[in-house]
Amino acid sequence: MPKPLSALRELSARLPLPFRVLYRHFLLRVVDLEALSVEADVTGFLGQFAGVLIMVSLVHAFVAVIYFLVTPQDQPAFAWRLAQYLISTTMLATGLFAVISWDSTFPDRRDVLVLLPMPVAPRTLLLAKAAASSALLAGAIFALNVASGVLWPVALSQHGLARAFAAYWIAMIASTVFLYGSVLAVQGFAAFLFSRGLYLRISAFLQLAAFAVFLGVYFLLPPIPSSAAMADPQNHWRLIWWPCYWFFALFCQLNGSLPESASWLAWWAWIALGVASLGAIASLLLCYARTMHKTVEEPDLVASGRRPSALHFGSRLQTAIVLFCLRCLLRSRQHRVIFSFYLGAGFALALLCVRDDIGLAQRPLSMGFLIATYVMMSFAVIGLRSTFSLPVLLAANWVLRATQLSPAERYIAATRRSLLLFAVAPVWIVSAAGSLAFVPRLHATAHLLLLALLGSILTDINLLGFAKVPFTCSYLPGKSNVQFSFWVFLLLFIPLAMLGAYYELRVLEHGWQFFYLLAGLGAIAYGLWAWNRREARSAVLYFDEVPPEEIMKLGLL
Repeated sequence: MPKPLSALRELSARLPLPFRVLYRHFLLRVVDLEALSVEADVTGFLGQFAGVLIMVSLVHAFVAVIYFLVTPQDQPAFAWRLAQYLISTTMLATGLFAVISWDSTFPDRRDVLVLLPMPVAPRTLLLAKAAASSALLAGAIFALNVASGVLWPVALSQHGLARAFAAYWIAMIASTVFLYGSVLAVQGFAAFLFSRGLYLRISAFLQLAAFAVFLGVYFLLPPIPSSAAMADPQNHWRLIWWPCYWFFALFCQLNGSLPESASWLAWWAWIALGVASLGAIASLLLCYARTMHKTVEEPDLVASGRRPSALHFGSRLQTAIVLFCLRCLLRSRQHRVIFSFYLGAGFALALLCVRDDIGLAQRPLSMGFLIATYVMMSFAVIGLRSTFSLPVLLAANWVLRATQLSPAERYIAATRRSLLLFAVAPVWIVSAAGSLAFVPRLHATAHLLLLALLGSILTDINLLGFAKVPFTCSYLPGKSNVQFSFWVFLLLFIPLAMLGAYYELRVLEHGWQFFYLLAGLGAIAYGLWAWNRREARSAVLYFDEVPPEEIMKLGLL
C-alpha cells in the first residue's frame, strides 16, 4: 500500500469510533434513506453524478487543448474569459450542492431522538455531519476540476506553472468555502431566530430562492472582457455586487495578472471568505448548542384549521389523487426542491435563449422564444414525473394497498391529469403570457396550439410503464442513468429543439404546411394516449422498485 494511503488509514483509525461510524452513515444520507428501495445502491447513484462532473471536466480540458492548438494568437483573451467561466461553474456546482443537501449539516428529528439518548456528544454529531458534507462537496469540486485543474493552469500561467497551479486551486477552494459557508450561515441563523415550524416554512422559500439566484446569476452574468474593464472605475458598482468577480480577481492576484487598480476587488474576496467562514462556524455552534432541542420540542407541522378543499378534478378518485399530489408538492420540502430543481434549470436555460429578446416589444416570433418554451415544457413534465417516483412516507403506502377498490387504469388516468395540471398547464400559461410581446398574434396562437400538443405527447411518453400511484413507491437509485440522461440532453435534445424551432418558423408562414404539422402532432398525441389507455387496462399497481432479475449463462455445455 502506498505510504500516503497507509498514513491516512492510520490517522483515521485514531479517530473516535462514534465519529467514524457517524461519518460513514452521514456520507450516504445525502439521499433520504427512507425513500429508497431495499435493493437500492446509494454509492452507485452518487457515482453517476461524479461521472457527469468528471466528463464535464474532461470536456473543459479537451476545449483547452483544441483551442490552443488551432488559434494560438487568441490565447490570452480566451484564457481570461475561460478562467471566469471555470470559477463561475465551480461556484454554481457548490450552490447546487448546497441547495440539494439543504439542512443535511444540521440535526434532524431522527438524529436527535436516536443519537442523543446514546453516549454520543453533540460535538461528535456536529463534527461528523460537517466532515461528511465537506467530504462530499470536496469530492464534487475535485471531480469537476480533475482534468481542467491540471491543463488550465498551464494555459493561465504568467509567472510560473507552480504559481498558476496554486492560484487556480486556491481560488476554487476559496470560492467553494465562501458560497457553502454563506448558505450554512443563513440556515443556521434562521433556525436560531425563528420557531421550528416557521423556520421550516422560511427555509423552503430560502432554498428555492437560493436555487433561482445561483442559476440566474450563472446564465445571465456577463463576463469581464479584459483587465482594462476590470480596472475601469465605471465598472466598480457592477463588480462589487457579484462574488464571481471577487474570486476571479483573487485568482488574478495570486497568479500575478491583476492590475494594481483592481486589487481592492481581490481583498473583497478575502474579507468575504473570512466573514462566511466565521458565520458558518457560529451558526453551527448556535444550532447544536441552543436550537437542537427545538427539533424535538416544537412540532414540524401545525394544523391550519381550514375546511377540506371543495375543488373537484373529475371523479372522487381522480380528485383524491390530484389533491394528494398537490399537497405532497406543497408540504414536502424534498419533493418541492426536486421539482423546483427541474423548473429552475429549465427556466435558466429559457432565460439564456431569450436573453437577446428581453426588453423588446411587438417583434416577430424568434427561435430563442420557441426553444425556451420547448425547454420549459420538457423540464416541467420530466421533472414532475421524476418527483412522482419518490415516496413521501414509504411506511404509509399500506393505506393505498389496502384501499385499492378501483381498477389500475383509473389511478393512471388520475396521474396523467396531475401531470397536465401541475406541469403542462403552468408552462403553457407562462408561454401564453410571454407570447403577447410577439406579432402577428396568429403566429403566437399557432405556436401555443403546438406547445399544448407537445405537452400532451411528453406527458404520455413519461407515463409509459408508470403503473403506480405518485409519491407511494420506493425509489431505486441508478435505475435512470444520470450520465446517459445528461449526454442525451446535451447532444440530442438541444439540436432537436433548434431544428424544431427552425422548422416551425418556416411552416408558420405557410398555412397548409402548418396544418399538416398540427395534424401530425395531433395524431401522435392521440396514438400515445390510446396506447397508454389500452396498457393501463391490464396494468397492476406496484409499490416497490426492484432491480430486474438477470440470468447469466455459464457456457458449460
